[in-house]
Amino acid sequence: MQVHVADHPLISHKLTVLRDKRTDSPTFRRLTEELVTLLAYEATRDVRVEPVRIETPVAPTDGVRLSNPRPLVVPILRAGLGMLEGMQRLLPTAEVGFLGMIRNEETLEASTYAERLPDDLSGRQCYVLDPMLATGGTLATAIDFLVKRGADHITAVCLLAAPEGIERIEKGLEHIDVPVTLVTAALDERLNELGYIVPGLGDAGDRLYGVVG
Repeated sequence: MQVHVADHPLISHKLTVLRDKRTDSPTFRRLTEELVTLLAYEATRDVRVEPVRIETPVAPTDGVRLSNPRPLVVPILRAGLGMLEGMQRLLPTAEVGFLGMIRNEETLEASTYAERLPDDLSGRQCYVLDPMLATGGTLATAIDFLVKRGADHITAVCLLAAPEGIERIEKGLEHIDVPVTLVTAALDERLNELGYIVPGLGDAGDRLYGVVG
C-alpha cells in the first residue's frame, strides 16, 4: 500500500482547527468538506482519463475526460458521509455507493451491516472515505469487500491515520493483488488504550453531527 501524507499549509491550518476541541459542529463540518476537497486533489492524481477532441471558441484542440466506467466514491457510514460533499466538489460526475460498518469496541473488529453498491465493480476505481484510520479494521474490511466485488484500484481518503492502522491494513491485505493508496492529512503518533488516535481529533462522527461525550 502506498501512503501519501499531503503536505500543504492550508491542509495543516484546517486540520489544526479540526483538532481544537473548541471547534463547534457547524465549523467542523465546513472545514471537513474543505479539507477533503484538498485531499481529493491529491487522491485523484491517478484517476483514469481518455482523450477527447473538442472545439474551443477559437480552434479545435485535444483534451481528456474521465473514462468509463466512472469512478465510484464510497463513504463508510456514518462519519464518511461528512466527507462526501467535499469529494463530490472535485468529482461531481462520480457515482456514489455506501458501506455501513461498525466496530466492536471490545474486539476492535469491524463488520458490515449495510451496503449500497453495484454487484459488479470490475474495472472500477473506488475512492473510500473514512475520517479516521485508527485500528485499521474498518478500512481493511471495506477494501476487501470492494476487491471481492471486482474493484481493481482503490484509494482511501482519511483525515488522520495512526501507524498501527497502516500496519494492520498492510498485513490484512497481503493477499490482495490490487493497487491500494492511502491519502491522509497527517500521520499521528499512536493509538491509546481505547483505540483512539493520539493526538487525533476525537470521535469524528460525534463532532460532525453534534454529539460530544
